[in-house]
Amino acid sequence: MTIKIFWKDPYLTELETQITRVRDNDITVEQTIFFAFSGGQESDDGTIGNHRVLQARKEGKEIVYTLEKGHGFRPGDQVRMKIDWKRRHRLMRLHFAAEIVLEWVYQNLGSIKKIGAHIARDKARIDFEWSENISKVLPVIQKKVLEMIEADREIMSAFSNEDTEERYWEIKGFARVPCGGTHLRRTGEIGEIELKRKNPGKGKERIEITLTENSI
Repeated sequence: MTIKIFWKDPYLTELETQITRVRDNDITVEQTIFFAFSGGQESDDGTIGNHRVLQARKEGKEIVYTLEKGHGFRPGDQVRMKIDWKRRHRLMRLHFAAEIVLEWVYQNLGSIKKIGAHIARDKARIDFEWSENISKVLPVIQKKVLEMIEADREIMSAFSNEDTEERYWEIKGFARVPCGGTHLRRTGEIGEIELKRKNPGKGKERIEITLTENSI
């Protein structure tokens, strides 16, 4: 099973690791800092042994990496893994902004139902099943989120069940939420954000989250 160092230290950008399995262009490694798409958060970009990772996917508790053709790796080879830190940090910031937005939405619109989410480098979005226009609560939500960012609250992240790899994040006095993504240490790292309402279809509402230019 791949040891997921990105949970222990999501700020680590390079790692010496070992190839454990090779199947054509698909490989697995002993330890990894390279996050694979999960919970709406996109995979990292980067390299393994100077070969670009084309895809990262979860298979049970393993993470399988698809490399460019001609990598020549064999099980047991020692390699250096590198991730695009600028992209990872933006994903972490947008991811946690989305987490806080979602919690404030729940606290203001208790019966609302989340039906999807996606965290990309340029923006995050959360989709809801909701029959009303959500824009009327956005100013309140944005104000509360910005207050929490300005307060620079500590974010704790840990296992709720290590055997099943279930994890959570927690801000004391605010929320404790199951989540297996990569998390910031403090809310102040998010920077300023903007919220925008979209209507993806009848009975559906979407909140888009972007980082403002001054916080890039």
